[in-house]
Amino acid sequence: MKQQSTLRRYAVLSIAFVVAALTLGILGKAAQTVTVPNAVNITYNLAPGAYSGAITPASNQAVLMIGSQTTVNYRGVGMATILHVPASFIEWTGVESPYNSGTATTEGYAAAPGTHILYLDYAHLVDVEVASADTIYIHNGNTYYNMTGNLELIW
Repeated sequence: MKQQSTLRRYAVLSIAFVVAALTLGILGKAAQTVTVPNAVNITYNLAPGAYSGAITPASNQAVLMIGSQTTVNYRGVGMATILHVPASFIEWTGVESPYNSGTATTEGYAAAPGTHILYLDYAHLVDVEVASADTIYIHNGNTYYNMTGNLELIW
């Protein structure tokens, strides 16, 4: 009887060990690390009416564009996913900083300079625009104040 009890104990411990080993093995493979392969953060401080330098997004792949306008009384955020098709156009879809009430969406494609892509502030004065078929820029449409913030591109 004592030998049978000892064998049963070893069998239970062996099964528990196998279950624990399998669980740890599965959990080890289930953990996922998310890495951002490429990103660029552009900070701006634009005089009234000024434009940033040209910004060239990565080509032929989705690029997440996230911006925040941090000037007091003109704060806001906006984000869009853009596609740069070299020598052809820039395409986008996203959500811009709301104006007065509600959420404003934005979408389109263009190569013409000055085409609106995304507003970064609630007053819709700081604008990401198409600069060319291959570039974008940030425009401060405010005629009185400098505007500061940042624009991040992740691809």
